Amino acid sequence: MTTEPAVPAPAHAADRHDTIQVRGARENNLKNVSLDIPKRRLTVFTGVSGSGKSSLVFGTVAAESQRLINETYTAFIQSFMASPARPDVDGLHNLSAAIVVDQERMGANSRSTVGTATDAHTMLRIVFSRLGTPHIGPSTAFSFNSAEGMCPECEGLGQVSDMDLDQLLDRNLSLNDGAITAPGYGVGAWYWQVITGSGLFDPDIPLRDFTPAQWEDLLHKPATKIKVDKSTLTYEGLIPKIRRTYLAKDRDSMQSHIRAFVDRAVVFADCRACGGTRLNPAALSSRIGGRNIAECSAMQISDLAEFVHGIEDPSVAPLLAGLRQLLDSMVETGLGYLSLDRTSASLSGGEAQRVKMVRHLGSSLTDVTYVFDEPTTGLHPHDIRRMNDLLLRLRDKGNTVLVVEHKPEVVEIADHVVDLGPGAGEAGGEVCYSGDVPGLRASGTLTGRYLEHRVGLRESVRAPRGHLTVKDADTHNLKNVSVDVPLGVLTVVTGVAGSGKSSLIHGSLPGREGVVVADQSPIRGSRRSNPATYTGLLNPIRTAFAKANGVRAALFSANSEGACPGCNGIGLVYTDLAMMAGVASVCEQCEGRRFTDEVLSYTLRGKNIGEVLGMSVAEAHTFFPTGQAHTILGRLVDVGLEYLRLGQPLNTLSGGERQRLKLAVHMAGKGTTYVLDEPTTGLHLADVDQLLALLDRLVDDGNTVIVIEHHQAVMAHADWLIDLGPGAGHDGGRIVFTGTPAELVDRGDTLTARHLREYVGHAGRG
Repeated sequence: MTTEPAVPAPAHAADRHDTIQVRGARENNLKNVSLDIPKRRLTVFTGVSGSGKSSLVFGTVAAESQRLINETYTAFIQSFMASPARPDVDGLHNLSAAIVVDQERMGANSRSTVGTATDAHTMLRIVFSRLGTPHIGPSTAFSFNSAEGMCPECEGLGQVSDMDLDQLLDRNLSLNDGAITAPGYGVGAWYWQVITGSGLFDPDIPLRDFTPAQWEDLLHKPATKIKVDKSTLTYEGLIPKIRRTYLAKDRDSMQSHIRAFVDRAVVFADCRACGGTRLNPAALSSRIGGRNIAECSAMQISDLAEFVHGIEDPSVAPLLAGLRQLLDSMVETGLGYLSLDRTSASLSGGEAQRVKMVRHLGSSLTDVTYVFDEPTTGLHPHDIRRMNDLLLRLRDKGNTVLVVEHKPEVVEIADHVVDLGPGAGEAGGEVCYSGDVPGLRASGTLTGRYLEHRVGLRESVRAPRGHLTVKDADTHNLKNVSVDVPLGVLTVVTGVAGSGKSSLIHGSLPGREGVVVADQSPIRGSRRSNPATYTGLLNPIRTAFAKANGVRAALFSANSEGACPGCNGIGLVYTDLAMMAGVASVCEQCEGRRFTDEVLSYTLRGKNIGEVLGMSVAEAHTFFPTGQAHTILGRLVDVGLEYLRLGQPLNTLSGGERQRLKLAVHMAGKGTTYVLDEPTTGLHLADVDQLLALLDRLVDDGNTVIVIEHHQAVMAHADWLIDLGPGAGHDGGRIVFTGTPAELVDRGDTLTARHLREYVGHAGRG
């Protein structure tokens, strides 16, 4: 299968310093991998999902580079840093400092924006402090994160929270009839008894008939001592009580019904004092070219770049040059539709990665190793070409660029390709090919065979059996869009990044009857959560063990009776080393198996519960040949997750894997409308065919599938296309085409049409 040696021998000793040498890597599923990665070149790592790409690039090369850098700091400094363990590898030589540019979300801090994350807002503040009229002070006077600049009413957040009273109360009912609808406050509850016994209200009068004073007491009265049945109790208005008992808690620690209530009841509105700008009147009074800093921050970045190019002043010329370069880079990376005041937490994984990338494009550092995780995620083919230019620009500055990627457009520009496989999980972890792109094509590996593979247009499309109507959608940049989404077929919604695809679908369809959304957002849960617990698979497994051994099913849960007391069923012990960074070590009592010795002594067909949870989905599917467990495992196989281990922590899954796991959970129904958001994320070219077969099966079983997607293979395979554009941001937000893929190829004049025409033409030539 391998056409070139995986470990090329350098001709001269000096050549050894031109390669990163990996020797005996065994992280996760890697099988003693040894190879040389050329430095100051662009290397793309390919292979099926679960083949070991991330384990090699992120878990081995990048992790060791960052660990070695951390060790150069004092113990005191290290105590504030994450402490990655040394990867399982015999040797790593000639490493350079690694900068990981991944798709992790940029945090939920509401004070972090695109402008603050890229330093563009800092530069803009300095420009306003020098050139703005009237002059109001230093750059901090324009910062919503400083006392000098923030709006005093909202403290620089731009929004204030309020309670939706209709989610707390039913004004037509009396207290005795259950007028308080908030969870925990119903008839007979302790706080209900305090309210009705307070003497402040007649509990038999509907709330709509309360006097203004009674409304004030019910909702806002400060904590007050009152007599109830000879006891002295504290009465507190409903709103401060709910704020204190529910809203002050961490959202992730709430019970699901409380979290759902809070999501319904708490509404956010722009601060009336600052109009949502976050700034005080002084900061808003200073202007350049008729615009204040809040107006500049709210502009689409492509428009702001044009505005900044029009500012000329020798006193800040170097700063203006840096700001222009930064804004132009954001436009080049396909982020021109964003604004600087967009919160970081609202960015998708792909957007977050490109924002991080922009920060490095202007860096003076060279000979750095940049590591990217599928940088084309969320990008239309039109935008991928610009992303490729940026990757090449980083390389040409003298850096080593390592990219985990599946898209053939990125593989084509690589100086070097490392293909891992041949399969996933235990069937992967080997270097199948290492060399240049022409050699990959001739190699006979799965990636080599699929590099030129193209999906053709359908010979015949399915007829819809009705429509979901979207009327006058105006979320974000949508311009009163109305469209009929066909039922009973495979519909693909496409368009350049920022054209309004997600706004149209996620803003219009979720919440409708029968609509199931499976997206890439994180799955809520602790580090105890895994595919077995999330899918409900653990229940039939526990029942089978309990029946086979005549004991309680609760013994076979690491979150319940069967948990190892040494680690509480986690398998790891977390140790705080005071000044040194804390470390996680395998529990000595259970050796990481999570269960007590007693529980591990019980077996099912020769396997204990720890061994079963250590199985891959494919192994477990064979081990459980019938019943509910077999059915659930079959769905996981269908969505291409056969390589996952049943007990693998959910926080180790990629966005694409999370989406396919959610899809597997919901696949039991019929007549369901599935909404998928870029399901090809993380999928190898060969796996895309498997995904298309799954989507076909869902539709043929009587379901509707709506996919937001850029991958031309999915577009070509669709029954119906909805194309948004023509551009991004305020240049998008319109429907530019609806129809079959064949019609788009024949007569379409959009960016999508041009690229799909080229793709299908390639398929025809192939």
